Amino acid sequence: MVKILLIIAPENFRDEELLHTKQELERAGLQTVIASSRTGEARGKLGARVNVDLKLEQVKVDDYDGVVFVGGPGSAMYFDDKQAHLIARETFSKGKATCAICIAPVILANAGVLKGKRATVWNGEYVGKLESGGATYTGSSVEVDGKVITANGPTAARDFGRAIAKALKG
Repeated sequence: MVKILLIIAPENFRDEELLHTKQELERAGLQTVIASSRTGEARGKLGARVNVDLKLEQVKVDDYDGVVFVGGPGSAMYFDDKQAHLIARETFSKGKATCAICIAPVILANAGVLKGKRATVWNGEYVGKLESGGATYTGSSVEVDGKVITANGPTAARDFGRAIAKALKG
């Protein structure tokens, strides 16, 4: 079975970006696992409560077919997080789906995996952060460049989930 790891902040992840993306992945028959900087209950910006399956330090990229970094204000904690960057780089280097939504594409840019890739991000100051990481900002709601899939925010979450499922199911 195809397995996807969803990485969220323990507080203030964007509810729809986790829940809607997860629903679309599961609807397509993919298995989802949630990771964060700590286990236990994580809380979304809009009040969603989800159980975290494992800590970032416990992630084995080989166990998954792809990794999704979920956005929301809390995800900024991973912009310069060494463990998050290691996961992103290993996922990318192994040719697995490397995905991020909202402001989380900045994590991928800072990890160095967006060089020469088309990508999108929540607007404003984050566009420059993507471009400084070598990405070509497209402004699309969902951007697919090979196995790198990015989306610009909560309203794109369902299409983002469907794009990831399509990329993984061929």
